[in-house]
Amino acid sequence: MKFDELKRIYELPLFDLLKQARAVHDANWNDNEIQLCTLLSIKTGGCSEDCSYCAQSSRYNSGVEVERLMEKQAVMERAQAARDSGSTRFCMGAAWRGVRKGTKRFDQVVEIIQDVSKLGMEVCVTLGELGPDEAKILKEAGVTAYNHNVDTSREHYPNIVSTHTYDDRLRTIRNAQDAGMSVCCGGILGLGETPDDRLKMIETISEFNPQPESVPINSLMPMPGTPLEGSDPVTIFDVVRMIAVARIAVPKAKVRLSAGRTQISEEGQALCFFAGANSIFYGDKLLTAKNPAVQKDLKLIETLGLSAKQPNPAMDAPAPECDKPLSPCCG
Repeated sequence: MKFDELKRIYELPLFDLLKQARAVHDANWNDNEIQLCTLLSIKTGGCSEDCSYCAQSSRYNSGVEVERLMEKQAVMERAQAARDSGSTRFCMGAAWRGVRKGTKRFDQVVEIIQDVSKLGMEVCVTLGELGPDEAKILKEAGVTAYNHNVDTSREHYPNIVSTHTYDDRLRTIRNAQDAGMSVCCGGILGLGETPDDRLKMIETISEFNPQPESVPINSLMPMPGTPLEGSDPVTIFDVVRMIAVARIAVPKAKVRLSAGRTQISEEGQALCFFAGANSIFYGDKLLTAKNPAVQKDLKLIETLGLSAKQPNPAMDAPAPECDKPLSPCCG
């Protein structure tokens, strides 16, 4: 969808926007199911990048302790616990600029993925930048989806990070698509952006061909020691409007209510689900921010008459539209 149309939709009276988003949701997702994702930071802190929202950057005194890559057995224990608690998808994140084949750490991550993929859950990883060879190796190892957010608009991106570019982000997404992985790509609200920046971000994501399999909508959780530590929080209405717009713009993607969910009441979360969110992160550790307890989440899902989506590790990645060029297009 183009920016002008997205802005027209975004500026509708809230109930009109919700009505339209719900109609799109029901036309594409009539199962009343929520995807439950557990996110584990398998390598924390010490990242060379200067993303101004991230406590894992080595450039900031955020208090996050640098931890080496977790041993495979420790990851497996966490993955098994996630499976036993009902997780649909197990997501592993590492605080690196990127990975390269032939390195010890990349080989170690591939071994971890191979074992986790045998547990019957969908496997997602976020490891920074990927080249085409690395993307193919990850796909063959058992990765279902690769997470790489665009974060915000192209115009606002240089205000958030200087150590890599927007096109670097898009190039990794293209490599993941070409390797046959599903793409998980969304953004963060509260980075000092304008509503127009948020809509330009959704415009970029909606024009991917193939479209993303999932779109996480994150709210900034300001971390001490980072440049954005004093940022004003986004409102529940900001979040609901962006979820609704994402649902309309990318109708077949799972829209994930992601970071910042701890700041939202159960009533607010219910409104997000009505607007089109059908995926959440849950469990005991959402990268470096706390997350609601598993039982509390399951109780809310039950109260709303929803159910947990079953894993589908063999699912096919979204197919491209043959009459349109592949996107993002990166040189």
